[in-house]
Parts: sequence; structure tokens; C-alpha cells
Amino acid sequence: MSLEQCYKIYKQMKDFNKGWYIAGGWAIDLYLEKQTRNHHDIEIAIARNDQLYLKEYLHNWTFNKVIKGKLSFWENEYLELPIHEIHGKNDKTNDELEVLLNEIEFNDWKFRRDESITCKLDSFYRVTNKGIPYLSPEIVLLYKVRNTREKDHQDFKNVKDYLSFHKKAWLREAIMIHHPNHEWLEDLI
Repeated sequence: MSLEQCYKIYKQMKDFNKGWYIAGGWAIDLYLEKQTRNHHDIEIAIARNDQLYLKEYLHNWTFNKVIKGKLSFWENEYLELPIHEIHGKNDKTNDELEVLLNEIEFNDWKFRRDESITCKLDSFYRVTNKGIPYLSPEIVLLYKVRNTREKDHQDFKNVKDYLSFHKKAWLREAIMIHHPNHEWLEDLI
């Protein structure tokens, strides 16, 4: 999978009149403006409140919700926490997309695992020169501290030296609340 996949998603989503953002490892690579590792999937983040708008917008897609690690067909019910992940497949092209529901209200984002961790919406995402919206790297990294895999360590190593003092400080504080013994804290001083 290459950066072209991000442009393909951008073309698919450009007329969606709600906020959406490339998430996961691709967000790190968009921030760095280069592909740093292989990616096996692509994820976008949207506000939980926009889930039914997305389903209507991608009306040619079939969606499954993830409940306790298992996929089940998503009807049209409004998905509440703890459900936060949807998998979509375009019935015509077989394109696939993972959608992550985020707790966004007005101009604030709240970390679903600990709502005391927040940020303003304008800090939650960035936009590439070509107009592709993506999650800020510190938000992506916060999600990766829970069950950190080798690719997550690689993402952290690739981006940590490009984070501003403010972004590092926010991430350090958030990790201290969420996972106070995480090894990345040493590199965020």
C-alpha cells in the first residue's frame, strides 16, 4: 500500500461535509511528508456524531461494527461507546476502510479511554499541502501507547524529533495520565 491510497481516500471523501481525518500510521507519514514503513490498511477518524452521515454518504458500502474484537453487521443504529470501530467495504470496487469514531463535541476532542485528556479541535488534526486532513501525530501516538507493537515504536521513532516542544509536552502529559510507565516518556523530556 502506498501514499496513493491516501489520495484515493481523499477523492472518495472530499465531498463529505463533515470532518474526517486519515488516522494511524498513515497520519504519521502524512505529517512527515513521506512513507516511512509498509502499511497494510488505512483508517480514518470521524466524530461519533457523524457516523450516520458517513453511512449515508458511502451508501454503496457495506459496514460492520466491531464488538469485542468481532465484526457484526451494522444496521442503522447509533453506535455508542464502547463501540468505536467500523469496517467498510465498497460493494463495487472492493475497497476497504476502517473508521474510528472519536468523541468530538463543538471544538473539543476527548480521548475515549480517559475523557480527562482533551485538546481543541484545531490541535487534533492538520492538513497536507494537497488538502488531505489527518490526525496530529501526538494524537495518533497516544492511541498507540496501550498495546504498543513494533510498528508503533517505529512510528514514534520516526516522528519524535519532528514534534514541537508543545506537542511533546502535550503527549508526555497525556501518557502520564493514561499509561504512566510507558517507555516513550524517556524520549519526551
